[in-house]
Amino acid sequence: MRFLRRSAAADPANSEEEVVEVNADVIDGPKGHTTSKGKPTPKRREAESRRRGPVPPPPRTQREALRRMRGNQASKEERRKAAQFRRERMMAGDDKYLLPRDRGPVRAYVRDIVDSRRNLMGLFMPLAIIVFIAVLTPNLVVQQYASLACMFMLLAMLIEGVMLGRMVAKQARQKFPDETFKGFALGWYAFTRATQLRKLRVPKPRVSYKK
Repeated sequence: MRFLRRSAAADPANSEEEVVEVNADVIDGPKGHTTSKGKPTPKRREAESRRRGPVPPPPRTQREALRRMRGNQASKEERRKAAQFRRERMMAGDDKYLLPRDRGPVRAYVRDIVDSRRNLMGLFMPLAIIVFIAVLTPNLVVQQYASLACMFMLLAMLIEGVMLGRMVAKQARQKFPDETFKGFALGWYAFTRATQLRKLRVPKPRVSYKK
């Protein structure tokens, strides 16, 4: 923007006009007015990409690819150690690393009750293997006896599971009278843990069998 002004000392008739250039951005506008930048504001994704820098080009040689691979192996090793640490804490029974279904003092108490008993339900997985082998056996007599024995075993496991669930819910209510929980859910939790082999239970048992 240009303005014309006359010199005060010169003759008005013979004075030359002085051209003064003024930047339009420095003109005082209304209070609180912000002048336009002249370009749109960059998006957040674009700003983050600019801060991170450009994407590295693909490796040109095999040596460069191996160098990058060795650099990434360090981060993989750190992730593997972190996963191993979480696994160890979960197996130790740390509430911070347990699954939501296993957290809390009530569930820990139920696990101790189940782990301190020798349950017939612990034979559920071996029994399933026996049933599978019996089905593959071509002898019909073996299949019939195996099926009959498995039916009696499953019935006995079901009765034991119902009794264990009721006992666990009763003892948990006496141990934790201020806690609110459903007896069926707690009994089912005890049933599912009892059907697992002792070595495969997560978290690991922290009590031994009662004599």
